[in-house]
Amino acid sequence: MSLVDPARRVLSGMRPSGQLHIGHYHGVLKNWIRLQHTYECFFCIVDWHALTTDYAEVGQISENVMDMAVDWLAAGVSPSSATLFIQSQVPEHAELHLLLSMICPVSWLERVPSYKEQQEQAHGKDLGTFGFLGYPLLQAADILIYRAGVVPVGGDQLAHIEFAREVARRFNHLYGREPGFESKAEAAIVKLGKKTAALYTNLRRAFQEQGDVEALETARALLKDQQTITLGDKERLFGYLEGGGKVLLPEPQPLLGEAPKILGLDGRKMAKSNHNAIFLRDRPDDIEEKIKRMPTDPARVHRTDPGEPQRCPVWSLHQLYSSEQTRAWAEEGCRSAGIGCLECKAPLIEAVQQELIPLQARAADYQDNPDLVRRILAEGAEHARVEARETLTEVRHALGLNYR
Repeated sequence: MSLVDPARRVLSGMRPSGQLHIGHYHGVLKNWIRLQHTYECFFCIVDWHALTTDYAEVGQISENVMDMAVDWLAAGVSPSSATLFIQSQVPEHAELHLLLSMICPVSWLERVPSYKEQQEQAHGKDLGTFGFLGYPLLQAADILIYRAGVVPVGGDQLAHIEFAREVARRFNHLYGREPGFESKAEAAIVKLGKKTAALYTNLRRAFQEQGDVEALETARALLKDQQTITLGDKERLFGYLEGGGKVLLPEPQPLLGEAPKILGLDGRKMAKSNHNAIFLRDRPDDIEEKIKRMPTDPARVHRTDPGEPQRCPVWSLHQLYSSEQTRAWAEEGCRSAGIGCLECKAPLIEAVQQELIPLQARAADYQDNPDLVRRILAEGAEHARVEARETLTEVRHALGLNYR
């Protein structure tokens, strides 16, 4: 099994819902584009996840997958810098999901906050299925199959990352046994050097004897920075901190981005289902019409009425797209009734149109060459499968399923 540094590996994914909007672009894709140049990134179109809630409406899935892939590529997610693939083309995800289901208590799944929330919000959908109950475990398998230590998420996904950490922790506790583990771990401590070895030993003792969680985190940070030992020894020492087992599945850590909150055309969260989105491939005329129709501060009934930008959905887009000078002009003009709402929207319309022009040109190129898009996704899946198989080899061995 090749050695992987989880702290340098990222996994993230999106459900295929069709063409993406500017909320996706500013909230997710721009972050991915930055990460792909500093981490080993795996970006996955999670089509199986789409089935957990939309199993009765599968007609558009393949088209939605292609639309999403085109938008990723057009936005600047690069197949030369990251691995782009479709979840269902890497069946190892499903096998790890099955194996982890053997050790995952049902109560863990039932207490995931989104389980009851989405059931309550579902309109006309029967979400009382095994697939829906188990989708957080599938999400955990998506992450753990690549031993990804970093998962960029929004705050609403933190509970799912913590769930994945708990599953990894339970698996490591049950199966992270290695012949001669303690002697190998002690030998690895010596390789740290006298001073670092003493610090590691003291921190380990403080956690194991006194339950000092701060000491545990300090010890983990200490190991993360070590360059004098192999990744295999690092895995042993991470496991040795908490007990007598090797870390087979590293616990992922959330990476909370500073993504701006993108309001839709009506002031609610921008979403395709809310019919309030500006899509990345909207034509200039469509963008102009959508922004012109946006509601503004309800207090501005007449052109001469002063307004308050904080009450206006248009202001959130100004904060995202406009220069400091334009924002100051819009803010002053609104509060003094010096400008009308259509005047306020004019520079915003131009800014959105201009940002999307190069992206739309690239999208058109990919749309005209669907075979290239399919090839990129197939090559990404092939690379992902190589990494996923290596993890499964060790997982199967730990479970006693090694028949060769």
